[in-house]
Amino acid sequence: MSKKVNEANNITRRTALERGAGVAAIGAASALAAALSSPPALAAAPGTRTPGDASHAPGATLPTVVAGVRIPDSELARSATAFARKASSEALFNHVMRTYLYGSLLFDRRGVRYDRELAFTAAVLHDLGLVKAYQSSDERFEVDGADAARKFLRERRVPAERAAVVWDAIALHTNVGIATRKRPEIAIVSLGSGLDFTGNGLQQIPSDALAEILAAFPRAGFKREALDTMLSLCRTKPMSVLMHPFAEVGRRHLPGFPVPTLEDLLLAAPFEE
Repeated sequence: MSKKVNEANNITRRTALERGAGVAAIGAASALAAALSSPPALAAAPGTRTPGDASHAPGATLPTVVAGVRIPDSELARSATAFARKASSEALFNHVMRTYLYGSLLFDRRGVRYDRELAFTAAVLHDLGLVKAYQSSDERFEVDGADAARKFLRERRVPAERAAVVWDAIALHTNVGIATRKRPEIAIVSLGSGLDFTGNGLQQIPSDALAEILAAFPRAGFKREALDTMLSLCRTKPMSVLMHPFAEVGRRHLPGFPVPTLEDLLLAAPFEE
């Protein structure tokens, strides 16, 4: 039996099941490779802010409309924006803003009705789990982010049923096959973040709208920073990426990466055949 299979035997069935929610997203690995194939620009370390983008400056005011998409200006939306801006690097903050804009633009063009404040709040908070301050020792980054967002909303006395929608939108955002079967506010975050990460669906965004979005929220070395962040998670809490697309990045770049594959788990199952 291989070393990896021996290591897999040490993983309890409960652990495998708890981490198994991401297996449907394994097919995204090829799209991930495509997204990272072009030479990325240098970026700051994950979770740190960098100068150069006025939209990310402390106290900066967001535009009211970008590419025809209205950005909410409620007290909750402003608070969530300030929270995400303070926690995030320029590249990460601009990514969460583009997530909202892409997802909303797709739904607006289809005439889908949704709660704009809720969709915006979920989008702008959806990657808190990539920020070290909100990372647990073992949970998937999506769950870390969802938990941090729920805490933020509870502190602001947001009704539990609305906070639950935000939690689901964040926890499910890498599982596009599931998220898109849920309510629009959940689907928007998954579709918008996926489009910004891999380019999947980019052909549905008009060129003038794309240019306006990128001018308002530049990519700012997002590819390089995203890769660095994925590798950091693979190094610091490898079992959080069990049966997760990020594990493919760890196997490609980190010698001796200890996380078993789905095949390893299957062959290590405690059955005689």
